[in-house]
Parts: sequence; C-alpha cells; structure tokens
Amino acid sequence: MADKRNFALRVKGKEVAIFSGRQPRQAALKAATRGYTDIKLREKGTKKVHVFKGSRKQVKAPANSPSWLPDKVWKPVVKKSGIERL
Repeated sequence: MADKRNFALRVKGKEVAIFSGRQPRQAALKAATRGYTDIKLREKGTKKVHVFKGSRKQVKAPANSPSWLPDKVWKPVVKKSGIERL
C-alpha cells in the first residue's frame, strides 16, 4: 500500500497550496475541483513538476448522496500534458 504524497501547486512560480494524494492525478483532481485550470504540481522532495490541464463542470449529485450535499456538485476533469524538471 503506497503512502500519500504531497504536491505543491505552483502559480506564476510561487507555491500557493498543497494537495495530497497517492498519485499526481489525484492531487490534480482536487486542484481542479477548486477551480484551477493551469495545474502545475511539484512533488515535495523532488524536482519533478507534473503539468495538467484541468476544468470542472457542474453535474447533478448522485442518488445515494448524503442529505447535506447540494443538488448540484462540481465534477473535475484533468488531462496530463507532461513532466517538467526544475
């Protein structure tokens, strides 16, 4: 079982947020949910920057959702464009 890894979101060369996940895609989906579209995630402890294009769309909540969840929820979509090195 792999451990969670931390990824720093880079915007204009500055790291503005930390997202965690087992894979870079999982962290990118979290960033896309929050509205980021140009997603560059630096893996903590390395010089790798995972580059994604992201978007989100509003969809109807699933039928088995809890009562506190609204009728419409954001669904993230990401596509990996590559890896850059610092």
